[in-house]
Amino acid sequence: MNKYLYLNLFLIVFSNTISCQVENPPKIKPENKISYKIEVVVDEIPIPWGMDFINSEEMLVTEKSGILYRVTNGKKIIIDGIPKAYVRGQGGLLDVALHPDYKNNNLIYFTISIQDGEGSGGNTALYIAKLLDTKIIDLRLLYKAVPNTKKGQHWGSRIVFDNNGHLFFSVGDRGNRDVNPQNIKLDGGKIYRLNLDGSIPNDNPFTISKNAKSAIYSYGHRNPQGLVVHPETGVLWEHEHGPRGGDEINLPEIGKNYGWPIITYGINYIGTTITDKTEAQGMEQPIYFWKPSIAPSGMSFSTSDIYPEWKGNLFVGSLVFEYLERLVIEDNKVVYREKILDGIGRVRNVKQGPDGYLYLGVEGKGIIKILPIQ
Repeated sequence: MNKYLYLNLFLIVFSNTISCQVENPPKIKPENKISYKIEVVVDEIPIPWGMDFINSEEMLVTEKSGILYRVTNGKKIIIDGIPKAYVRGQGGLLDVALHPDYKNNNLIYFTISIQDGEGSGGNTALYIAKLLDTKIIDLRLLYKAVPNTKKGQHWGSRIVFDNNGHLFFSVGDRGNRDVNPQNIKLDGGKIYRLNLDGSIPNDNPFTISKNAKSAIYSYGHRNPQGLVVHPETGVLWEHEHGPRGGDEINLPEIGKNYGWPIITYGINYIGTTITDKTEAQGMEQPIYFWKPSIAPSGMSFSTSDIYPEWKGNLFVGSLVFEYLERLVIEDNKVVYREKILDGIGRVRNVKQGPDGYLYLGVEGKGIIKILPIQ
């Protein structure tokens, strides 16, 4: 290589590295040597996409290929009655969540890619059903994104609840970034809000907009695979896969536009530019963006005294770098990042259990529990 060309390339790489450090602190740190061990509590689940806890001994776990497990003390039983998943690319059986009053009504929700509806291919759907031991009954479709498409990317989809009787779930832009995310008349690239029975809340932002999707809560998202309601403030937190260098953490607010793809801190995977804008009037900024991208999946705050050094911290799984990330948040700003369990595998989900422990869904391993060593 010509030495001057080599020098120019070096300067470009060096300047880009410096600019990333300036615009996106803090950088990831190696994990502190806190004493803990891991325990595999559910094994042999290839892609444990979603999970929720019935109690400290029982949980529900989805496997992306279309299987819902009821797990009791590590023993898996397949639940009958789940609709056939349209398994394509990132699509399949996705998240699962217990109704807030599950103890009295045995209702569960789940998101899944299905082929029902207009067009060939599939799209993300939200169902509710009653769980009776190892089968579901009274299955009811609450929402189905349209139209179907054979594209395999960006299905979303997480499910969470606020303290006001609402359910939130996410659907990615379905690989159609130039059409779906910015158009409130179309599904895709949105966070949706429903009442627990599936009806539309009266104060949803676009209920009176002509032809708008009235279930929309916020829009301009790419592929949200992390949703959590802050356990103390009740604020909705979301993270989404960006393009190369554009993964984001947002605090979605009602009716607001989060910019994709008009503004982004990322570029195309092949290195070309998507847009020269990182901000625009009427579009919200993320509270943090990852550069480089970590491919975030799953999201949970740790609130128990089991890990005193981690109390109040946010935990996010990394698919591409195969670790759990700990983020210290102060005034809605990331002030510290740390790798936990570096090299553990593709962390698909993270959730705090009713016992206060953190549980990870790790591809190829199953469900892992983090245990501190006294």
